[in-house]
Amino acid sequence: MTEPTSFSGINLFILVVYLLALVWIGLRLAGKQNTTEEFFLGGRRMPWLAVGISMFASLTSASSFLGVPGTAYRENISMVVIGVMSPVVAPILILVFYPFYRELKVTTAYEYINYRYGESARMCVAGLFCLARLGWLGVVIYSPSLALSVMIGIDLYLAIFIMGVVATVYATLGGLSAVIWTDVFQFFFLVGGAVWVAFSLVNGVPGGLAEIMLVAGETNHLAIWEWKLDLFKMTALSAAISYFFALMHDYGTDQVTVQRLMSVPDSRGMAKATILNSIIDLLLVSLLLFIGLGLFAYFQVFPERLPSGITGDRVLPFYIIYALPNGVSGLLITAILAAAMSSLDSGINSLSSVILNDFVRPLQRRITSHAQEVKLARLLTLILGVFAIGAACYTVMIGEILKASSAFLSLFGGPVLALFLLGMLTKRTHFRAWVLGTVPSLGVSVWLQNWTEVHFINYFPIAFGISFTLSYFASLIISGPVAKIELTVWGRRSV
Repeated sequence: MTEPTSFSGINLFILVVYLLALVWIGLRLAGKQNTTEEFFLGGRRMPWLAVGISMFASLTSASSFLGVPGTAYRENISMVVIGVMSPVVAPILILVFYPFYRELKVTTAYEYINYRYGESARMCVAGLFCLARLGWLGVVIYSPSLALSVMIGIDLYLAIFIMGVVATVYATLGGLSAVIWTDVFQFFFLVGGAVWVAFSLVNGVPGGLAEIMLVAGETNHLAIWEWKLDLFKMTALSAAISYFFALMHDYGTDQVTVQRLMSVPDSRGMAKATILNSIIDLLLVSLLLFIGLGLFAYFQVFPERLPSGITGDRVLPFYIIYALPNGVSGLLITAILAAAMSSLDSGINSLSSVILNDFVRPLQRRITSHAQEVKLARLLTLILGVFAIGAACYTVMIGEILKASSAFLSLFGGPVLALFLLGMLTKRTHFRAWVLGTVPSLGVSVWLQNWTEVHFINYFPIAFGISFTLSYFASLIISGPVAKIELTVWGRRSV
């Protein structure tokens, strides 16, 4: 295994057909959106099955596709807690968060914040979402482009350009409908690729599944059930707590997922999509972690096949190119591309919906027609796609932005979740109290991330806990507007 598999004609054929299929989906749906509700929400008539699949695909980036096996290879399978927590969080999302969005007929999650706290709070939180996702867009393209450029042998900037242009084209042409249906298409590539790698490893390791699990057990890769809190390492309990709140944020307040659920016709379909997504989370995270264990066992048995310097997230791409035959490696490369593009299209579509609904509409002085708004929505999507390509190219020069973007998402995600939950669970909490409670939370988060050895798994629950607690007590001490009871769980109408 000293020479890589060449990127053969059959591999190239699979990749080109895949990219053309995405553009074809966009062309099929182009011009069918006459209102922004149709462009951003698919006319609120998208099937729950497609939406449930799209929810998973949109939040599972190529970094996750490569990084989850890399974590299992390098450390252990503690991240299985992500999959376990997803079904635990699903009932809270269905019973607490989503009925408000359904009842208020919102397009973005931040419209609820407007009803509950006012325009200033809405723009603040929507602005935080935009800043976080704008930085995230460049990372979403850069990470897989780097892997693909090494695996395929093409120029890194060309890989960024191809990925960004194709995703921007179909997202601009077909709106959310195109994004969801391409996500479904991409999901099956992602799953098919992961299943193929898993079977390849079972067949490639002498002794198969039993040997993989034996090696994992002997090397402490299965030692995950450490039910104690430790600020300085990832334990099962700390991961469970962290992902309990992080998944509540990702699926309950983030526009990427809320937008999809608002496209489903009724509450029953919304619940089905959420449950389906949680089941997929559990199964696919477990599969990706098993791949990490399989890779570890494979290279324990054949250490001479792994060059020095290939570790962690780089092991899976290396295995795909060096150990799998032509055609199969093309399928796996396409799966990585699928994971990246399903996140990219979701990001630019959700960002354009927030910019139009939470900034342009509230600030515009004159009424515009549906046709004008749809044109603006397409233009925003196009501009954001171009921005994403530029951000990814900039990231090539400044690699530290990867860490900065991840830290930024963690920094503000906890306080944003606190604002939503306090609004839904209490009447007295007001925006000024949240600001007072969030400032110390941000200070502590910056300190933890830069000047301590606290494990990153603990960042999110700490930020959320400080913001939630201090904001609640500040609202008891400092008087402010009291919310209408129907905007809380205590007075919400049944739906």
